[in-house]
Amino acid sequence: MLGETVPRSGPSWRAPWLPVSSRIFCLCVTLLLGQVGLLQGHPQCLDYGPPFKPQVHLEFCSDYEAFGCCDQSKDHRIASRYWDIMDYFDLRGHELCGGYIKDILCQECSPYAAHLYDAENPQTPLRNFPGLCSDYCSAFHSNCHSAISLLTSDRRLQGSQGKDGARFCHLVNIPDKDYCFPNVLRKDHLNRNLGVVAEDQQGCLQLCLTEVANGLRNPVSMVHAGDGTHRFFVAEQVGVVWVYLPDGSRLEQPFLDLRSIVLTTPWIGDERGFLGLAFHPKFRRNRKFYIYYSCLGKKKVEKIRISEMKVSQADPNKANPKSERVILEIDEPASNHNGGQLLFGLDGYMYIFTGDGGQAGDPFGKFGNAQNKSSLLGKVLRIDVNRAGSDGKRYRVPPDNPFVSEPGAHPAVYAFGVRNMWRCAVDRGDPITRQGRGRIFCGDVGQNRFEEIDLIVKGGNYGWRAKEGFECYDKKLCRNASLDDILPIYAYGHAVGKSVTGGYVYRGCESPNLNGLYIFGDFMSGRLMALQEDRKTKKWKKQDICLGNTATCAFPGLISASRMFIISFAEDEAGELYFLATSYPSAYAPHGSIYKFVDPSSVSAPGRVVGIPVPTSGRSKSFQPHPLSPATVLDLLKEQAEKAARKLSSATSASSSHPALSKKGLSKKPASPTSGRRRPGTRKKAGVRSPGPQGKRKKSRKSHGGRTAPSAQRRRAGRSLP
Repeated sequence: MLGETVPRSGPSWRAPWLPVSSRIFCLCVTLLLGQVGLLQGHPQCLDYGPPFKPQVHLEFCSDYEAFGCCDQSKDHRIASRYWDIMDYFDLRGHELCGGYIKDILCQECSPYAAHLYDAENPQTPLRNFPGLCSDYCSAFHSNCHSAISLLTSDRRLQGSQGKDGARFCHLVNIPDKDYCFPNVLRKDHLNRNLGVVAEDQQGCLQLCLTEVANGLRNPVSMVHAGDGTHRFFVAEQVGVVWVYLPDGSRLEQPFLDLRSIVLTTPWIGDERGFLGLAFHPKFRRNRKFYIYYSCLGKKKVEKIRISEMKVSQADPNKANPKSERVILEIDEPASNHNGGQLLFGLDGYMYIFTGDGGQAGDPFGKFGNAQNKSSLLGKVLRIDVNRAGSDGKRYRVPPDNPFVSEPGAHPAVYAFGVRNMWRCAVDRGDPITRQGRGRIFCGDVGQNRFEEIDLIVKGGNYGWRAKEGFECYDKKLCRNASLDDILPIYAYGHAVGKSVTGGYVYRGCESPNLNGLYIFGDFMSGRLMALQEDRKTKKWKKQDICLGNTATCAFPGLISASRMFIISFAEDEAGELYFLATSYPSAYAPHGSIYKFVDPSSVSAPGRVVGIPVPTSGRSKSFQPHPLSPATVLDLLKEQAEKAARKLSSATSASSSHPALSKKGLSKKPASPTSGRRRPGTRKKAGVRSPGPQGKRKKSRKSHGGRTAPSAQRRRAGRSLP
């Protein structure tokens, strides 16, 4: 082929939040597609990351459990800090201030936390107190100004906690009224479709990218070994395979270098070269992998070679070139249409996808190679590489292959009528229902009118050269009653693109809105597309994918542009999806990059996705191609808050009274955080007791029979910002 994203409960100050998604966890989020201009609000957390759907119910900041910036651990820390603060209040103080204090603390969980804390503006001081709207701020200050010094270490805010409410509200004001609390919850244009994959006016799904690697020479394949190491093996068309480690670094020495054998040239569009790589399903045990490349045979006959190799016993990051065993060789009558995909199905057999032999219109023989079941060209082959076959073959033909008993047919043929399938993939299936598991999707490059996506079935005839896409190509063959071809699940014309690159069904966890979408692209036009299956009709609907604008992709490390020529797609061990592209389609030009898809509208909860990689010991040193990201605002805020907490703790230990709090020591039995909450605007002042030593506070709590903090473990979580 080379060359061709429920109404909210709570106090009346809270505006309703429109639905986010009916499905929970990262496993399967329904794709609700609405109108756009919808990422204008640009939700963003304090760590600069996108908000997410917490995987576990939030007990304290439950208003943000549908979509926000807190997981259960952070929710517990905020709850612990809340109870530490509320220990200073009497019963009336709990009634008046509990709701306000909870609201303020929980803004760290808001999907707009970065805006509320002014974290995005490098020209302004970092806040450790969220921005409040003027009416809410006035009501809070009137009723609960004594709590300010407990909520922030900012001396300017502490200094205005007395009667100077106007100054305090001026200090916590946010110029953009959309982003102050609680206005941020009232604005329909900010909260409509939060967490739903964004779609523009033309129905284009807006996604972002991260650049994983660059400087590659036509990266044609990226695979993992399935051994728990989370390494990437990236193959360049020239015949070099590199190892990328989970931290993004690349080993200095290649995993495999076959440049002396692989046949390719610097010509733009040369389709020959190192084209396929697959690891054995039991690689961890047998160290075997398989390669597919162009080479010259005897008398300079061009061939496709499929070989088995093993990894070096001395270094798991190096192949042993001397271990090569040729499994199969196929003569190539032309230099184009070389196929190149190797993969293992769920049945453990290896599937090989070959092109029709090249030139144009499959001119070989009466019906062409693709319709000729005795030829290995234009086919999907299935072989068993675990056993030797008859006649000295280094593979066995599975006994249930569809044409084993058909006279004249090659027994390795699994499906036929293929033109030049470029990039195929096995669907992992829905993580819960397993639906779709094992399906094989392929992109088949067309002749001069149509590109198609096919689902491979046993014994299937995919129509070439009789048909191209849904249309007739060779009218005589097309009208043959015995054709009985399998139609594509989708085909598009050359106004869209001129050379399809097959992709993957997304089954990862980091971008739950994408679950179940088949994502693919076009080499020539650079377009990214997605297909979604209607389970009732079994039909597939196409939507374009467009890279979001700079506002949509404003998170650190995200980009909204890529190189044009989409060579291949890839999936890592966790099921996350990537594509490989170049700006100059020559096997020798180092202009290739690897990009990872990111849905900025909804991501999974932190820590849910990637397991701990199994370490590999090797001799080759690695280097980091990208500089590490600087500390985020979240890190700085946390450091500030921890320093302030230590200061406050020291001051509390040194003195039995707090200068900013009332000296009245009233009953401490606390009410529920939001029960009996007065509406903002009431003028009663909260009663606050003087903070004494911890022992006295515990004794007082016991004598009054009141509610204690949730647990000692939560209290130890501290009261710092995240």
